[in-house]
Amino acid sequence: MKRFILIMCVAVFGFTFQAKAQWAVLDPSNLVQNIQQVVKSSATVNNLVSNVKETVKIYEQGKQYYDALKSVNNLIKDARKVKLTIEMISEITNMYSGGFNRMVSDPNFSVNELEAIALGYAKLLEEGGALVTELKNIVTPGNGLSLSDKERMDAIDQIYTKMVDYRNLTKYYTNKNISISFIRSQQKGDMERVRALYGKPTERYW
Repeated sequence: MKRFILIMCVAVFGFTFQAKAQWAVLDPSNLVQNIQQVVKSSATVNNLVSNVKETVKIYEQGKQYYDALKSVNNLIKDARKVKLTIEMISEITNMYSGGFNRMVSDPNFSVNELEAIALGYAKLLEEGGALVTELKNIVTPGNGLSLSDKERMDAIDQIYTKMVDYRNLTKYYTNKNISISFIRSQQKGDMERVRALYGKPTERYW
């Protein structure tokens, strides 16, 4: 037990090896500007901007924890899964920021649809953020000490698996919303504009 806690302390606070994984840079200012330009209802603008702010909050909380993990000594299976779980919050946020930013500029979506889409992303990010909090409580020294080593490792595996599901669901959710625009643009004979907006499937990062 003591050895496992020591290893996890190193995973959280160690400063010996530089991690190779990248944390996506989030710039919400452009998204907020697009929302303000496209959406005319002040109430809807406030709701969507509030959604963006909550997204940034979850992103920043995840990044703070990621920064404590980015230099890790002795990358055991569990420490690696902790890191990958945190990195997926960055992926989910990036899919939201990049995908929704294009949807806001897409006339194939109504304002009500954009608000509904934003709420869907908010739920996915909220669930992902809750998993990060749960993960921190498990691996942070002084928390969850009643767990055995096996129970702690199993809990990390379960959280990682759930986060993979949310990451994949966010990708699916983004692609399904984009596909709605493609169908509508096809009906209007406006496919080239939509292709230019979202890019070819092989070019998208979501």
